[in-house]
Amino acid sequence: VLLSRAMGKLQSKISFHTAKYRADGSVEETGPVRAVRQHSAVHADAVTSVAALKPDLCVSGGRDKSVAVCSWRSGAALRRFIGHQREVTKVTSALDSNRVFSASRDKSVMMWELHGTSGPSQHFPGHDLVVTGLAVSPDASQLCTGSRDNTVCKWDVATGECLRRAAISRNLVTHLCWVPGEPYVLQTSEDKTVRLWDSRALQVAHTFPAKRHIQTCCDASQDGRYCLSSSSGSAGEGGEATLWDLRQTRSRVCEYRGHFQTTTSCVFLPRGPALTPSIATSSYDSTVKVWDRDTGGRG
Repeated sequence: VLLSRAMGKLQSKISFHTAKYRADGSVEETGPVRAVRQHSAVHADAVTSVAALKPDLCVSGGRDKSVAVCSWRSGAALRRFIGHQREVTKVTSALDSNRVFSASRDKSVMMWELHGTSGPSQHFPGHDLVVTGLAVSPDASQLCTGSRDNTVCKWDVATGECLRRAAISRNLVTHLCWVPGEPYVLQTSEDKTVRLWDSRALQVAHTFPAKRHIQTCCDASQDGRYCLSSSSGSAGEGGEATLWDLRQTRSRVCEYRGHFQTTTSCVFLPRGPALTPSIATSSYDSTVKVWDRDTGGRG
């Protein structure tokens, strides 16, 4: 789910139509268009992070220090969790689980139960600066966190114990993503690199070639074959997303260029039976672009 920075609202704008969105901005309409739905405000300030929870539910965090669980179909806020002392920076969950995790500028990470109380069911303290990376294992038993304090930590979800802690100089973490079906965690950094961590010993298994700009976000394909990273940029310089091979060469496969400012988020899109593999990127240039994963979206 792409990062939402809409001030004061968690909006579900779904334009129920079939259309082909091209990376150059053109749209090929292939079906009837119905009205766009916009739901009422869920947060009192900017929404900083959104993640999928269940097929019909999403979780969001905001500058208002709260975490909310909403139905994207109805727009209803089903749960609201309060406990952080400062802005929530990241939210995540193991898909189809009942546990929600949030990170904050208050240097803490908390776990919330969908059907529990409004307070946190577990705390994960230990970082010295804002927590900027959050990834949960597919079985929701382990959690990896990253911070601007140059560290990555692995936690036992049940006990809240910090199992391992690794520090790398100048590794200001910007995002973490667990590779589906694997013990590996992807991490992007302000040092312009993408790292692949082996979560078992919390050691770097591979560092991809450094890019020219800060790497802001990462995602892994559902089959674990590829990863994406996105770059900062301005005035048409930088702002690209990069596709990397995870299993064989571990080299750069493709780049997606077209944003004019920092690309803040990148995701692999679900693939239907008749659809080509696609990715989506969002940027400070106020656009979301959908790309053909294999060709770069031009053609």
